[in-house]
Amino acid sequence: MAFDGHDELHLSKKHEEILGKRAVLLQQMEICYEQQKTKKKHRAMMFQTARERNAQILEDFQKVEECLRTRPLLHPDVLNLQTRYWASVEQNLPEWESYLLGRSQAPTSEEKPSQDAENVSSPARSKGKPPRPKPNVC
Repeated sequence: MAFDGHDELHLSKKHEEILGKRAVLLQQMEICYEQQKTKKKHRAMMFQTARERNAQILEDFQKVEECLRTRPLLHPDVLNLQTRYWASVEQNLPEWESYLLGRSQAPTSEEKPSQDAENVSSPARSKGKPPRPKPNVC
């Protein structure tokens, strides 16, 4: 089978077309490879940042844990008062909830205060609001 000039020209054009497609594919592969390398570097940086953040959080937790372990315990009478106070708050919360949310006036107590309550003056009582708890700080 003999090739004439026309077939040779056609094959030459086909060859050039294939080489052009190959060059485009190689270029696309190179771009994709570079993008993957960039993503990999970014993930490695994010991983390192997360590791450092997690290590810092763990260290902070350990400090708080040590602080809680070493702080002096409250006297049993204080713990008892604190427990009774919060039980009272929970019991009276439904009555005060509307006021605390700003929807109504402070509830008025129809009961007569006991003598102990009359002798103790409290800024919270004079304003009609329950006192706020103090945060525990090591």
